[in-house]
Amino acid sequence: MRVVRTIDALQEAKKNLFGSIGFVPTMGALHKGHLSLIQQAKKENKHVIVSVFVNPTQFLEGEDLESYPRKEEADRKICELAGVDILFMPSADQMYEKDELSIGAPAVRGYILEGEKRPGHFDGMLQVVMKLLNLSGAKKAYFGKKDAQQLALIMQMVKNYFMDIQIIPCDIVRDENGLALSSRNIYLSEEEKCRALSLSKSLKRATKCIMSGELDAEIVKSKMLEVLKEADAVEYVAIVDRKFNGLKKIEIGNTIILVAARIGKPRLIDNIWV
Repeated sequence: MRVVRTIDALQEAKKNLFGSIGFVPTMGALHKGHLSLIQQAKKENKHVIVSVFVNPTQFLEGEDLESYPRKEEADRKICELAGVDILFMPSADQMYEKDELSIGAPAVRGYILEGEKRPGHFDGMLQVVMKLLNLSGAKKAYFGKKDAQQLALIMQMVKNYFMDIQIIPCDIVRDENGLALSSRNIYLSEEEKCRALSLSKSLKRATKCIMSGELDAEIVKSKMLEVLKEADAVEYVAIVDRKFNGLKKIEIGNTIILVAARIGKPRLIDNIWV
């Protein structure tokens, strides 16, 4: 595995790759969820490139940019053991100029749910993802479904800008208790981890309601909120279609049910695709 830190070094390293490339962009502090993306990329491509970059433009003022988990040596080891070909670990100076072009999230879908709670976040996310996708030279890029709105906006960006790459959605990976894996889970105390399970439990309640024939979105939301009483602050429960339009009735095969809540310090998100 080659570890490269500059764009020139990345381009030079890619010259030694012959065949299809799969790309997995990350912000590091890798866990089993990231590993599942790498493994799927390995199955579907001859080569895999992984990036680790904590992108400053997608953090809002007062968020955890400085304290965001950074585990460079562990990340390198995980990628090496997983059979990654190139690990790209650039600095912010490599990725950004002082005065450069930017792209913006769509005016509606970019400013609801996560976009409403974190205004401007998706602008920075899309900006860096476009850069990374272009640099990778990959034909397939792998993203987790946990960040469902992010995934939808990336897919829209690829479509709107006619980018020659396929975005592969990958299933959420959970721990043995059902908590969706996240780099920010390290902020949780043991007691908070137990309370954090209210997110996945609320989604299980929604699944149970749907399986029993209940398709009214408001009724399903109310059942979920009963379970979410253990959260310190529920930011939203939303039921939308795959394009993030609100739904009054659940459409099997075209629905995402999302929840966001604070448990102690961390802000957690989770979802199911129905």
